[in-house]
Amino acid sequence: MLLHPPPASLTHTFTHTSDGPPLYRSTSMDARLSASLLAGLVFLLHGYTAWAVVEVSMEDRVEVYKGDTAQITCMFTSDEGIGGLIIQWFYVLRTGEKKNIYYQDATMQVVERNTQFTDRIMVNVTAATGEVVLTIANVQLIDQLEFICLIKSLTDGVSEGRTKLLVFEKPDFPTIEGVQTGVLADEDTLSKIGSCEVKNGFPKPNITWYRNNAPLRVSDVVSVVASTTIESSGLFSVRSELNLKVMKEDKDARFYCEVTYLVPGGTRMTETNHISITVYYPSTAVHVWVESPKGKIKEGDSIIFNCHGNGNMASSVSIKHGTTEYNVESNMLVLENVTRLQSGDYECISTDVNTFEELSGNTTVFVNYLDPVVVLPSYVEMAQGEEWTATCNALSSLQTHTAWFKDGQEVSTGHILMLTDVTFDTAGTYKCVVSVPEIDGMEKMATLQVHVKGAPEIMKPEHTDIEESVSSTVDLTCHVRGFPAPSVIWTTADGKILETTSQTEMDDSVHSIVSVEVTSDLTAFCNASNEYGADALAYKIKAKGNGVIIVVIIICILLLAILGSVLYFLYKKGKICGRSGKQDLTKEKSSKDNIVVEMKSDTEDAVLLGVNGEKLPSSNQ
Repeated sequence: MLLHPPPASLTHTFTHTSDGPPLYRSTSMDARLSASLLAGLVFLLHGYTAWAVVEVSMEDRVEVYKGDTAQITCMFTSDEGIGGLIIQWFYVLRTGEKKNIYYQDATMQVVERNTQFTDRIMVNVTAATGEVVLTIANVQLIDQLEFICLIKSLTDGVSEGRTKLLVFEKPDFPTIEGVQTGVLADEDTLSKIGSCEVKNGFPKPNITWYRNNAPLRVSDVVSVVASTTIESSGLFSVRSELNLKVMKEDKDARFYCEVTYLVPGGTRMTETNHISITVYYPSTAVHVWVESPKGKIKEGDSIIFNCHGNGNMASSVSIKHGTTEYNVESNMLVLENVTRLQSGDYECISTDVNTFEELSGNTTVFVNYLDPVVVLPSYVEMAQGEEWTATCNALSSLQTHTAWFKDGQEVSTGHILMLTDVTFDTAGTYKCVVSVPEIDGMEKMATLQVHVKGAPEIMKPEHTDIEESVSSTVDLTCHVRGFPAPSVIWTTADGKILETTSQTEMDDSVHSIVSVEVTSDLTAFCNASNEYGADALAYKIKAKGNGVIIVVIIICILLLAILGSVLYFLYKKGKICGRSGKQDLTKEKSSKDNIVVEMKSDTEDAVLLGVNGEKLPSSNQ
């Protein structure tokens, strides 16, 4: 729909009819009024004898966000067609004065100039449904006004409706800030807890304080001070400060603000982050306890004591054990590598730095112990077949368990170890481990060294017959048991002594290695001896040929056989000189070194052949 601008200058007056509200007129609109009167005369000539009835209905409000587009609908009914109606839109100033923004009759549609709506409105009229819609683009806060739709028939039937345009703006996310310093509990005056702020909302948002999900209401122990700021944009910013009579229980309280604000069609709510405050309150009792280790304590542990009052006011703390007094830092005392002498009562004393009032608490500590293990005897030398008994004991504050181990395997339990009918297998190191089952890791140990005297005994390997290739090197090993440790010598069958490559000697065993280069069949002996006897072990080494050489020889033989067959075949065919009818002539060395003479037996003609088998002319013969 095209919008026609009004005349450049308008002087506004209002006239009253006997049966209706004031009507808007302009001295520059005489032509329009004349046209209206002419239209009225036309209706009178058509025989209308009764006043036309016009009825208008509108919603009481239209709600829209700032910056959006608003549509205000005016519904009407009339006995006359749309061409016989005058439509006007007004808005009402806060002073109550009406301002015209739009005029329409059968001949024109005019948007009033120089108003806040001049460039932002349009009007659509639908005669079939009786709707007149005023559309306002880019709604601003100043547009929150009351709008009047006035419809008048040419026969002076008139009706109007009113709608309030409400504008909304969602506020920014609210913020909360708690006090940075601590608050004393049980004070006679209220203490500041914190402040909440929400900015740029319209209409004005509302702030409610909560403590542990329960709203705080103003009372003699709760004070809420709110302030409102109207920003240059016209939006509202609200700040709220909470003051409270703080109790000790508030040390665990969570405070936050709930902000409620209006939106088109309803109300919305948002919450700030939650904050807590530091509440200071004096101690009424002191508690001291062992923080670590949990459970029973053993010698060598580090003990951590904690000493705390049930308040949090500043205080100095010390811990006494007998005549010894320890300084405590951060309510904690660490005693490292404790012994049984540190068992007993420990008293923690807390002194208020302001009132010097002392409070104390006590705890008792017992340090369990396990004395060193004693094994009797700790060293034994026995002959094979003998018996021996060893004992193992350790003094402890708790029940103990004793076990004997050899080579990582448990061989006996209890304080006594019985060794009977001993052999070389019996020899070795025995560990006696005494442990306290009630305390994990509390154990000590001692050893028993057992030697079994006897002639050397060579541990026979799995294979003593060995095949090795000629020119290779083989390592021979010899493991000998015996006590005292035997001496080991390597020899060959003809009595030659072999140089030992490496040898490891222990109290009752020797491990020897010799490296032998294989040139032919060989027998090597490991000879072991001590004061109780001797033992020997023979290694038989069989030298075998190199497989690669054998294959090469076989191939050469096959090639020679093939060559012989070829030569024989050529001989039989007469291709080789020396057979009757043919003879080889060796020409004297001359400039024709590359010429061979072949004599044919049937014609006896001589033909000269070149190196490549080509016939040469007779002039070259």
